[in-house]
Amino acid sequence: MAHLPSTTSSTEPLPLRPTTGQGRWLVPALSAAYMLFSYVLIGFRPEQLVLVALCNGCYFLSDTTRRFITGFSIFVVFWVLYDYMRAFPNYAYRAVDVAQLYYTELRLFGIHSAGKLLTPNEFFLLHHYSVLDVLCGIFYLCWVPIPLGFAGYLFFANRRLFFEFSLTFLLVNIIGFIIYYLHPAAPPWFVQQHGLEFTPLKMGSTAGLARFDAFFGVSIFQSIYAKNANVFAAMPSLHSAYPVVVVFYAFRNKTDSFQVFRLFFLIVMVGIWFAAVYNSHHYVLDVLAGISVALTGIGLLRLLLARSAGFRRLLEYFVLATAPARSPAPVIPSS
Repeated sequence: MAHLPSTTSSTEPLPLRPTTGQGRWLVPALSAAYMLFSYVLIGFRPEQLVLVALCNGCYFLSDTTRRFITGFSIFVVFWVLYDYMRAFPNYAYRAVDVAQLYYTELRLFGIHSAGKLLTPNEFFLLHHYSVLDVLCGIFYLCWVPIPLGFAGYLFFANRRLFFEFSLTFLLVNIIGFIIYYLHPAAPPWFVQQHGLEFTPLKMGSTAGLARFDAFFGVSIFQSIYAKNANVFAAMPSLHSAYPVVVVFYAFRNKTDSFQVFRLFFLIVMVGIWFAAVYNSHHYVLDVLAGISVALTGIGLLRLLLARSAGFRRLLEYFVLATAPARSPAPVIPSS
């Protein structure tokens, strides 16, 4: 029996990534479901429209933006989880730690000043300076832009490392969110403004960051903390956790030209730690807990990569799904 000629050449390139045709209906469908669910759960918020417009715009604009938003869907998941926390305030499920955390901080890190024992937050509330107000405000503004900017760089420079970083970032947040519900904790500014008795609040406070706003005559931090999803989520300090993850993966990125950024990230990391305490948003204990959560998340992801073949395949799928489209093989006319 004669063999039929193959309809495809043996040299025809294999597709580098899965097809994205299903996304043409999946992304709008997920967007509609997200808007509906959000409206029912937490009510309409303008940033929800911004998120939906950004995701759909990037997905349909070009192949590059489609790959980009596909990779950054990990950060979209983080944002949705964080936003939905406002529908389930942690103080409704467990007692909020106000006094015990304060007195533990006082015992471990108390500063003697003018015959009184003060927490570091109370000390800086009495001894603050404009230059530190400005610097700490700048450092605190870096807590999300730096991870996102670093992720954007990694997406184009080293996509495998991008997904390791992004999944670690998500894992660290999930660990932090779980602890928020297991151990709701009041921030230092709550004690300064409301005392040691618990009072339910739905809006955060700028605390010491109000001095940054006042110095420049702006309302940057006022607008940020008016949208705070969870007031009683001081421990662990995820502000302190994020830069640890950034620094770890910055050192895993072996590009020689990246050395100056490693130093920059180290400075920002220490600056955020100090600013968290200086501005009364976190105790030293919260900062240490945030660092511990970051190291735990990093360790867990490294363990998954080392021990789980299924997780490694998932990571490779993510890398494959965001690979550039390969140009079709040229057609050689028959002679």
